[in-house]
Formats: sequence, structure tokens, C-alpha cells
Amino acid sequence: MAWPPMISNITTPLLGLVDTAVVGHLGTAIHLAAVAIGASIFSFLFWAFGFLRMGSTGLTAQALGQGDERRVRELLLQSILMGVFIGVMLILFRAPLIDLAITLMEPSAEVEPWARLYCEARIFSAPAVLAGYALMGWFFGVQYSKGPLWMLLVINVANMVLDYVAVYGLGMASDGVAWATVFAHYIGVTVAGVLAWHKLKGFSGHVPLSVLAKWREYMALVKVNRYLFVRTILLLLVMLFFTAQGARQGDSILAANAVLLTFLMIISNALDGFAFSVEALCGEYYGRKDKTNFKKVIQLSTYWALFAACILMLIFWLFGNQIIALLTNVQTVRDDAALYLPWLIFFPLLGIWSFMLDGIFIGTTSVKQMQNTMIICVVGVFFPVWFISQDLGNHGLWLSQAMLFIARAITLYWCYLQNMKKGVWFANP
Repeated sequence: MAWPPMISNITTPLLGLVDTAVVGHLGTAIHLAAVAIGASIFSFLFWAFGFLRMGSTGLTAQALGQGDERRVRELLLQSILMGVFIGVMLILFRAPLIDLAITLMEPSAEVEPWARLYCEARIFSAPAVLAGYALMGWFFGVQYSKGPLWMLLVINVANMVLDYVAVYGLGMASDGVAWATVFAHYIGVTVAGVLAWHKLKGFSGHVPLSVLAKWREYMALVKVNRYLFVRTILLLLVMLFFTAQGARQGDSILAANAVLLTFLMIISNALDGFAFSVEALCGEYYGRKDKTNFKKVIQLSTYWALFAACILMLIFWLFGNQIIALLTNVQTVRDDAALYLPWLIFFPLLGIWSFMLDGIFIGTTSVKQMQNTMIICVVGVFFPVWFISQDLGNHGLWLSQAMLFIARAITLYWCYLQNMKKGVWFANP
């Protein structure tokens, strides 16, 4: 099950990678920095609602394990409607949101207008992006992992073509890159909707429209998602803070961090392919109360994920500088990125444990524990480590990120042991 989500997840940072590569060859760091700021803002804004993906997966997988096919259908429709509604609200309130985001990021006077243009265009992708999250979560929940693969491949191919047309054909810059991404998302979510419609034919039952119109019918999703919302906000706050601190060190450091964050996105999205499989299968076996296969899935998927992490480390060690060169031809940015590249070489091994544990807790919808451990890690580890390591400059930022990975793994593993020991997930014999 892991290879389709791995490939589809690897394509996710390609949106940022292609955007970075296109503007990175315009001969100035200004457009690269503008895209870095804009992309960070929308990573924060959209992934604040990433619960639409995670909550849908866990609940759908459990419904599948319980044989409740009507509930499987219902969760798809509820999640999509929730995503579209939130997306429309973001568009309606775009002006204050963008003003606040730009103010918090504190870009230089040269970068600010281009970052604003990017944001004013990119916000219109919100309904498509959030509906896409809901579709992805449902696809993983019903173990149709090729669905997200096709959706994201279509998005990225469309984005590549439209990026080239906007920048080199129409003479646009960061604003053209943003509009290319907007249209690419609407194309991709349309393809995903068609795939979901065909997949629904395999499930019996009927969902009355009256169910979709009643707020109380959404309470299971809301209950799960409220904890995931807080957890995701904290995680994205770290990324936003990271980018803002890089901006305060100059446009070159900001651009270099943007290039290296593409490496981090590749790491997290590639290894999350195994985590998504864990979500689906652990959720199904949790729904069936099958403890034996539940533990077997965790064991086997962790072995394979660790192997994949080692492969990524090898690739970054051997070809890291070549990847940086592909992303930008600005020499100062290349030099700065190469200086901090060693941190990224070790990040696959540091991050794999928390990614896999996330999958277990999402599959069992034990999301309150995910929220609480994230609070501990961000407030008790990330920010204190950054505070005491400020004299190290940008190295201090990357050290804080490394310690966050370690803290997430330790706290979630402790919760996992307690849940298994005390029979929280499965009754003890």
C-alpha cells in the first residue's frame, strides 16, 4: 500500500520545487524570497485545515473495518462540503488575512509587493485545496491509495506547464507562479472527484441530503478535527516562525532556507507514504478490534520506512549540492544553502519515528494525545532550544527543528506504550 502514497506525496513538494526553480532562474533573489514567503503563508493557512485529510482517513478506515458502508459514503460528502465551505470563507476574508500574514513575516521593502501579489492570487485556490484534502483522506481511508497519486500527478503536471507559460510566456513573476498553482489545483480536484464517484459504486447504502444539512451529523468529524486543528496550528506556527527568523537574517538566508525546506518537504512527504498506510490499516484493524494485525502492520511498515529514510539520507549526501544547483542559479543562495545542507542529510533518520507514530494515532483517532504532545514539544522544546541557541544564527534554527523531531518521537512513543499497556485501544486479556 505504501508506494502510491509515497510517490503522490513526493509530488506534493514539487509544486514548491517547480515554483522555486522557475523564479530561482530570474537572476535575482527577490522573486525567490517572495515565493518563499507566500508559500510559507499558504502552507500555514491551508494546513491549518489539514484535519480534513487526517480526520477523514481515521474515521473512514474505522467505518470500513466495522463494515458500515453508508458511513463511508457519508464521511466523503461531509468532508468535501466542510472543505469547500472553509475555502469560500477564506476567500471572503482574504484582505485581513493577507495583511496580517505579510505583517508577521516582515519581508524587506523589495520583496513585500511581490509576496503580496503572490498571496492575492494564491488564496483563490482555497476551495480546491481543502476539498482535495478531504478527498485524499477518504481515498486513504478506503485504501484506494492510487487516487491521491493520480490527483497530485495531474496537479503537478498542470503546475509545471502553467508555471512555464505564466513566467516565460506571459512575462509574469511570482504572481504568475501563484495563478499557475491555483488553476492546477482546480484541475486536480476535478480529476479526484471523478475517481471518487467511480469508487463509491463499490459501496452500498444511500446518504440522504437531509443528513448533509444537519450540523449534528458532522459532530464526529468536528470532535476529531478540533484536536488535529490545534496540533496542526502549532506545527505550522513552527514553520512560519522558522521562515520569519530566516527573513530577519537577510534575503539570501531566507532564500537558502526556502531551498532547504524543499528538502524537508520531500523527506516528510516521502516518508509519510508509510504513515498513510499505517493510518488506513491500523484504523481498519482498530475498527475490527484485531490487535494481532494492528501490531503486525506497525512492525512491518516501520522496517520499510526506516529503509526508505536511509535511502533519502544517501541521496542528500551524494547529490545535495546538485539539487540545490537545480533549484537556483543565484550563487550567494547556493553557497548559503550548501552551508546548512548537513542538517538535512540527517533529518530523514530523525523524522521517521514521529511520522510513523502520527499514522498510528490518526488511524485510532487518538488525536487529543497528538495535540497534547505537540504542545509539550513546541512550547517545551522547540522555542527554548531556539532561544538558547540564537548566537548560532541559522544553525540554531536548524538545531531547534532537529530537537523538535526528537521530542515528538519520544512523547508519542511514550503515549503508545501507555495505550497498549493500559488497554486503551484493545482490551487486555
